[in-house]
Amino acid sequence: MSEMQDYKSSLSDLSSRKVETFSYLPEMDAEAIRKQVEYIVSKGWNPAIEHTEPENAFDHYWYMWKLPMFGETNPDIVLAEAEACHKAHPNNHVRLVGFDNFKQSKGAEMVVYRGKAV
Repeated sequence: MSEMQDYKSSLSDLSSRKVETFSYLPEMDAEAIRKQVEYIVSKGWNPAIEHTEPENAFDHYWYMWKLPMFGETNPDIVLAEAEACHKAHPNNHVRLVGFDNFKQSKGAEMVVYRGKAV
């Protein structure tokens, strides 16, 4: 069995912090993010975009970017909204959320743009 890998992160180093499960994996490229959006809409979940400052990612609510995209099935529209949020808030983390309206919970969430620590 191989040794467990230690993820170097600390509260004092904002750029080292892990945000959501996917942060422990290699950074997703545009195609991988698109596949996640396709998965969310294929499940019938409602996509939404949220953002926050890196220093507030753990102890504050995230700001909602517009309203959730109820019934949206076009991944291009979802990706365009995530990009628009990133352009409007370039220093913030931007995450994609898939709300499962049957279970009344989040079915998926992941950071798609990582903000810069100031």
